[in-house]
Amino acid sequence: MILIKLGGSVITDKTQYRIFNRDTVRRLCAEIKDSGVDSVIVHGAGSFGHVLAKKYSLQNGLVDPAQVPAVARVQYDVRELNLMMLDELLNAGIPAVSVPPGSCFMMADGKLLLDDPEVLLSASRLGIMPVMFGDVVFDRNKGFGICSGDQIVEVLCGIYHPERVVFVSDVDGLFEKDPKTNPDSKLLTEVTSELLSRVSSDSSVDDVTGGVRAKMEAMLRMTSPERDCVLVNGSVKGRLCSLLKGERVISTTAKGGL
Repeated sequence: MILIKLGGSVITDKTQYRIFNRDTVRRLCAEIKDSGVDSVIVHGAGSFGHVLAKKYSLQNGLVDPAQVPAVARVQYDVRELNLMMLDELLNAGIPAVSVPPGSCFMMADGKLLLDDPEVLLSASRLGIMPVMFGDVVFDRNKGFGICSGDQIVEVLCGIYHPERVVFVSDVDGLFEKDPKTNPDSKLLTEVTSELLSRVSSDSSVDDVTGGVRAKMEAMLRMTSPERDCVLVNGSVKGRLCSLLKGERVISTTAKGGL
């Protein structure tokens, strides 16, 4: 089984509030279907989550009552995004159901907790794809916090034990610096823990889940002798499908653990 994270940067325009890249998502869903692989999907919140989350500092937990309406609004927005994602998956012929993280996860000081994976595993056993997404999740100590898609993928690795984890973004892979603002930045075709100190954590858009460095760390944590973790550009037609079929494409592969 392959665990796929569709990043908010490719399914939305992260620079504008609530802009859904429907044509791109439709193509990616078709590529996943055409690849024929058994998969589970997690998607990012993109501009449906990050814009308001950053404005109200939701990643810091409850510090101001004015944040409370924003929690409700962000949960509403990311669920609407999830329903649009499900619509495209169903239209592509993939039976998919929504599993909102804010309804089944808790946090404790930012650590994501899942007491019982039975719902997820039951869906998968029936051939139904559970689809999770970046969300606001209640926190036992901080009131609430941001649950990123990357955190969810990491938890799901312990549940599904996928043979591969694929992160789909809007860049060719991980770079030494943000390629959108540094066009001469070098693509890192292989990531190891030794590279962490040399990679910029700058980001060109609002992101409350950690940016490039957090992405690298998450990818490395998910690797094992039996599992690789790949970052691929979903904005390029056919690249995700080729990768899922086992073909070599331009990408970054994490190896060696953190």
